[in-house]
Amino acid sequence: MTVRLGTNPIAWSNDDMPELGGDTPLETCLAEASEAGFTGIEKGNKFPTDPAALKHVLGRYGLEFVSGWYSAELRNRTVEQEIAMMQSHLDLLKGCECKVMVFAETSRTVQGRRDIPVAERPVMAETEWPVFLERISKLGDWMARQGVSIAFHHHMGTVIEKAREIDRLMDGTPDSVGLLFDTGHLTFAGENPASIARRWARRINHVHAKDVRPDILERARKERWSFLDSVVNGVYTVPGDGCVDFASALEPLADAGYEGWLIVEAEQDPAKAHPFTYAKKGYDNLRRLAEQAGFKVA
Repeated sequence: MTVRLGTNPIAWSNDDMPELGGDTPLETCLAEASEAGFTGIEKGNKFPTDPAALKHVLGRYGLEFVSGWYSAELRNRTVEQEIAMMQSHLDLLKGCECKVMVFAETSRTVQGRRDIPVAERPVMAETEWPVFLERISKLGDWMARQGVSIAFHHHMGTVIEKAREIDRLMDGTPDSVGLLFDTGHLTFAGENPASIARRWARRINHVHAKDVRPDILERARKERWSFLDSVVNGVYTVPGDGCVDFASALEPLADAGYEGWLIVEAEQDPAKAHPFTYAKKGYDNLRRLAEQAGFKVA
């Protein structure tokens, strides 16, 4: 099982809080990501949106474009409306030969609201589930025919956050709806990443590897912080720098034959966590942890 290691520019420039790393040039991010050892990178708000231009700028640093985040609202939109909303993003991914789209259901999400505790996230009503599952199943089948599969991102502050919600999503959809496995979000949500990996390894088609600082997590819960305040205060860090058991989390994927990207996506305040220092630490630790789990790193 061969995997590749990539990163996300959110450690250099935060999309949700542009003031974090807002003055950091894109070239600095790309040069440091490459120097740290990564061969791929996900999309950030400073990236070109033309496929040829994007491949050109990344190619100068030996980086491949892996994927990019899409904010869906299938609770409120028909499948046809969602396709129309995502079309330009899908065209970018297709133009760069990406295999998956980082896809999150963000209707009424609180992930970007500093004035709302992340604990006060929206919850899908029982009557909504059948409609949502039917829509995302149809969308997943359509996207698979386009050559770019859904990698559904369970995320703090959204309606798909807990293990029970991930299980219901996976149980109610075809294989065309893949799962993005995020160790940090599962840990923040109070779940065991290894349990999700064991149950759904066959459906996992993308991985975000981040660690969690347990002391900051405890404060975030006790003091009812927002998601963004939790990030600014350092709840997330790179693999090997927190409490996540990566051996247990990654071994089920290796056993299932996962071959894709492992992405270090550990959002922090770059003024507190020097991006290159943490990028290098994240790459070195994730490579070691992946090899210990049974992967070969390309």
